[in-house]
Amino acid sequence: MSSTHLGRDLDTTRPHSARMYDYYLGGKDHFAIDKQAAESAAEANPNVFACARENRAFMHRATRALAQEHGIRQWLDIGTGIPTEPNVHQVAQSVVPEARVVYADNDPLVLKYAERLMRSSQQGRTAYIEADFHDPDSLLNAPELGEVLDLSQPIALSLNALLHFVTDDADPYGIVGRLMGALPSGSALALSHATPEFDPPTWEKLASVYNGAGTPVRFRTKAEVARFFEGLDLLEPGLTICHRWRPTQVDGPDTPTDTQISLWAGVGIKP
Repeated sequence: MSSTHLGRDLDTTRPHSARMYDYYLGGKDHFAIDKQAAESAAEANPNVFACARENRAFMHRATRALAQEHGIRQWLDIGTGIPTEPNVHQVAQSVVPEARVVYADNDPLVLKYAERLMRSSQQGRTAYIEADFHDPDSLLNAPELGEVLDLSQPIALSLNALLHFVTDDADPYGIVGRLMGALPSGSALALSHATPEFDPPTWEKLASVYNGAGTPVRFRTKAEVARFFEGLDLLEPGLTICHRWRPTQVDGPDTPTDTQISLWAGVGIKP
């Protein structure tokens, strides 16, 4: 894709959720409009920075666990966002150098940074697909997917902080079911999802910021998030707030509360 195409598609007049997330993580890949929207979000919920950090940390731990304990060697990461190192392939290949990762996003901004996602280990492989989560068949039928991943062998489907940007009318449960249905036994689903349960007024304000910026959100309860794992075997400790999913440190004075993080997270294995 040419840079002129990218320039045409790259809308810098409206805030973008991926660039806002980059701001939360202390990155530099955002514009003034994103910073402004992110600061409005932080006014509504000052914990957005901690949420973003803990979400990344969960992704790292889940990726390592699947590589070390469940023999997963392949990942499909959808809704990749702006690359923030270490990325999925760097975490996976630090455990198994031959790991293969396909990243998918429908965003020209992410495509602009996709080169960062292609720096694979010599033994492994990575690829980037421009595809939309809302159209799972186009994603599954993308030639790059079949070139990098072996669909007869277990694959981890990684949906980190993505599904709360998929509203009910888009049938998120049906889409996740279609994707997991295409993967063989032994595959995994790893996801994190924002919830309003611990502090409804704050998350209502945050939803207003995103909806007002043109990014519809649907924050879900634990029961609603659990539905994504129907038919899968949840790994211990089950569906939990993401910083409590196999933490590497014991609780201390700096440990955030469940209310501060408000992200359900879990990993399930397909029988």
